[in-house]
Amino acid sequence: MAMRWAATFALLCSALLSGCGADLGTDQNGQKVASERIDKHWLVVNYWAEWCGPCRTEIPELNKLSEQLKDQQVTVLGVNFDNVQGDDLKNASKTLGITFTVLAQDPAERYNLPTSEALPVTYIIDDKGKVREQLLGEQTAAGVTQKLKALRGEG
Repeated sequence: MAMRWAATFALLCSALLSGCGADLGTDQNGQKVASERIDKHWLVVNYWAEWCGPCRTEIPELNKLSEQLKDQQVTVLGVNFDNVQGDDLKNASKTLGITFTVLAQDPAERYNLPTSEALPVTYIIDDKGKVREQLLGEQTAAGVTQKLKALRGEG
């Protein structure tokens, strides 16, 4: 009887823990990025680096975009191209004035993002997790908003 309970308990724990794999890891402040926060949202995923001039120029535009779209089920996420982690990621984000969420873990595999050697690069991912657009080079809030509206069939 004890064996059966142990096996049932192990199975139950395994099932519960498998649901946690959908989270996107942590952000630049070490806070968990829960899947509930991004499920059924369109995502604007931007890859940046401290040494990238155009990245630095577009950060204020992405900050503005994030603020403008926060109530429209669109989430702006950043990813450091150089895979900087911990305090280095927090400091780099702060230095560049990034106010949107920066993921410590690269979501490329999760969303099957194509590799890009050029920066900055921004991906638009629909609310079902499918990559809909790859935007190379510096973006503006207005340009990304227009692209989102077209992709979402809003005009």
